[in-house]
Amino acid sequence: MLKVGQKAPDFSLPNQDDINISLKNYKGRKILIWFFTKASTGGCTKEGIGFNDEILNFKKENISIIGISKDSIKAQKNFCLKNDFKFDILSDTELTVLKSYKAWGLKKMYGREYEGILRISYLIDENGNIEQAYSKVKTLTHATDVLESLK
Repeated sequence: MLKVGQKAPDFSLPNQDDINISLKNYKGRKILIWFFTKASTGGCTKEGIGFNDEILNFKKENISIIGISKDSIKAQKNFCLKNDFKFDILSDTELTVLKSYKAWGLKKMYGREYEGILRISYLIDENGNIEQAYSKVKTLTHATDVLESLK
């Protein structure tokens, strides 16, 4: 994971509408980046819906939300439309941003090791620095857990 206080790596990735979104677009605002494993899967859908349900509370805190996975733009578009997400979902098919944010790594399931997306999130402050890092993510409560951590 990236360390609190560290400069967040810059990025520019296409969103669900194939419009490039960059970290510098959020200068002066906080941004929560949540990395998820696969669009339209059960856990990722619950996590995304949680952020959607809490979007007004994040806006009150001046926090924008972005989701990132390695899914195609088309898959991200379907994911957004199906769930009426009010935030951008970015496509990182080359794994560049996933790796720069340490969200790609070794995972284990049923005793088998493989590389994949780690379910982590970062809160980035108005100056582009990591304000908080969330490594223990519970898909169902992640959005409210983040809001709770701000108190």
